[in-house]
Amino acid sequence: MTHSSVSSPSPDPLPSSLPPTPATPPLPLQGLRVVEFTHMVMGPTCGMVLADMGAEVIKVEPIEGDRTRHLLGAGAGFFPMFNRNKKSIAINLHHPEGAAVARQLALSADVVLENFKPGTMAKYGLDYAALSQANPKIIYVSHKGFLPGPYEHRTALDEVVQMMGGLAYMTGRPGDPLRAGSSVNDIMGGMFGAIGALGALIQRGITGRGQEVQSALFENNVFLVGQHMLQYAMTGQAAAPMPARISPWGVYDVFTAGDGEQIFISAVSDAQWATFCAVFELADLKADGKYASNNDRVRERPTLLPILRERLARYTAAQIVQLMAANKLPYAPIRKPEELFDDEHLLATGGLADITLPDGERAGQTTQAALFPFTMGGQRLGVRLSPPTLGAHTQELLLGLGLDAKRVQSLRAAGAIG
Repeated sequence: MTHSSVSSPSPDPLPSSLPPTPATPPLPLQGLRVVEFTHMVMGPTCGMVLADMGAEVIKVEPIEGDRTRHLLGAGAGFFPMFNRNKKSIAINLHHPEGAAVARQLALSADVVLENFKPGTMAKYGLDYAALSQANPKIIYVSHKGFLPGPYEHRTALDEVVQMMGGLAYMTGRPGDPLRAGSSVNDIMGGMFGAIGALGALIQRGITGRGQEVQSALFENNVFLVGQHMLQYAMTGQAAAPMPARISPWGVYDVFTAGDGEQIFISAVSDAQWATFCAVFELADLKADGKYASNNDRVRERPTLLPILRERLARYTAAQIVQLMAANKLPYAPIRKPEELFDDEHLLATGGLADITLPDGERAGQTTQAALFPFTMGGQRLGVRLSPPTLGAHTQELLLGLGLDAKRVQSLRAAGAIG
């Protein structure tokens, strides 16, 4: 790679807050306050969606900090990825005065987010029933493992619901269930929570009242495999795991080029098949009637794919890419996540934005994070605030609630805030 994913602080480091230029139009959720009692991935994703769209999102952390700040291995990217554009306040909910401050903060919000076990928030008077009684306009988004029902008190993780919800079965080889290579249910569950919040905001504009929204990992996973459920309903045949599935396309697979590099190649229509055969000098296959239509090629995949593998091995990966691209045929190199820091399309289109790392050995250094994959008014939703350091905005936020500096100091001395 030519680009370093993490760089040392420059003499003029990235500021924690990047003010918009005068020409920047207001973001759609500007002026909305969100208070977030969340951890891990699901709840923080919901908060990030609202934050990226302009809301003031306040992350309430325990005084020792969200534990995802210091996870190792596959969890190391959780906090910096899902907590940009947020403010951090450190509150000890176990302290009566801390819980009282948290309730005051929550009641100042338009939207409250949480993703703790059922009953946890009620212990602190931070559940929907308590908050909505004091503020009927509040919108309360709960992120759970399961929606209310027989499973609701089970402990859920992304991997748990992937296993019980059919996704791991579909991803792995037969007899070898495998979780997907990203926190798909956590991320999408948070996104569905944000969609619910946006719908509740529109309805509040009509009725004047808020409501509770619930999003759940298991139900999200079932939605993801819903197409396979309906495949069975339509055909009477159970969907096979993806590595063993009957592909709907004749040419739709990973091939190894002559130089050993792998590349995904497809030809999903009869027109693409004709072009593919012309480009790679496969006139004999094009003339063979048993490969005439896509469905014919699907039925003949056991004989067709070995032939294609042998023929394509005569080309280097670079030659295959050049020929596929020149003829507008679908293809993809096999990339690793870290290689995306150098992706020419992401760099050219602003798909990555600078952030300052808040924690760990590389705290204070600059890297880039992926933005949401859509534009509004032709613009990507960018980074206004880097992921916050623990409690970076505690003083500011409590003063904004009307507490004076002496009161803030006494709360900190009592261990109610960090």
